[in-house]
Amino acid sequence: MQNRYHAPQALSGRIDSTTDVSAFRWHQVVKPINLLHALELEEQVLKIAFLGFCCDEGVKRNLGRPGAANGPASIRKEMANWPANFLPHAQLFDAGDITCMDGDMEAAQDALADAVEILLEYGLFPIVLGGGHEVALGHFNGILHQQHAAPAIINFDAHLDLRPVIDQGSSGTMFNQIHQICTNNDFPYHYLCIGPQTYANTQSLFAKADEIGARYILAKEIKPELMPDVEAIVKEYIADKEQVYLTLCTDVLSAAHAPGVSAVQPFGLDPEVVLEMIKAIIKSGKVCSMDIAEVSPRFDSDNRTAKLVAVYIYAVINALIEVHQSK
Repeated sequence: MQNRYHAPQALSGRIDSTTDVSAFRWHQVVKPINLLHALELEEQVLKIAFLGFCCDEGVKRNLGRPGAANGPASIRKEMANWPANFLPHAQLFDAGDITCMDGDMEAAQDALADAVEILLEYGLFPIVLGGGHEVALGHFNGILHQQHAAPAIINFDAHLDLRPVIDQGSSGTMFNQIHQICTNNDFPYHYLCIGPQTYANTQSLFAKADEIGARYILAKEIKPELMPDVEAIVKEYIADKEQVYLTLCTDVLSAAHAPGVSAVQPFGLDPEVVLEMIKAIIKSGKVCSMDIAEVSPRFDSDNRTAKLVAVYIYAVINALIEVHQSK
């Protein structure tokens, strides 16, 4: 991990007060931590850590629009000025970045797995900032190594990402690769994809999902009159699972709200609907880790996608606090 890990830089932003804690913003209170050193953390406090995955080699291999390697910096910039309303209920940490060198995506994914494993061992809830959606393989492996069990997966995505691995993986193969890992190690494979578009996935990909027991809720099924059914499916999926890994590919969202992604979706999902679903999943108390992938600043007019993702993260933290306080 060492050669691909970069310790965090201090966040910066607006300062309303240097003494009144109630007026502090995130950049004033998010604590940097170096994963190459032993960590000293408080007990009995909800601890959340941001970790960047500065890689979009998988997007390039998948013939998508590169640019998501700069996503973590863009998201951090938008988060920096949020009011620190999580105090004193939680501590936020910045754990730095994993980078991809010389196109070696597999080494970056391995480094990410090591970093996620460290965060979980210290009792931190990881929020990984992508980066291409190849983040999912490294993230899953980090959870697997630390928990010694395969978490169930919920993926908000316009794509199933079950492509076959031909010579090398990409941002479209991860959940197929994870299925192979589970098969090879005798772990159950639980995968639910929320929001795939019929125009963005071949019949072969849907057939693959059916073959391996992956579940999906099509984007066209996620509309107001069908939401009770959708919510029931998600609730039933979570009910018997011990751990859930939550991953959001921002291309699931409507291009009107999320233009800065690797593959824009003109008929993507309403961001408010997705947010309410994410909060409900978090409040199940079973989510152990999450990531947000494919924010691509080079295509992000007025930083709209990064701003939207920052709002999601703000809401996720509030939901995590609610879960923690209910225990």
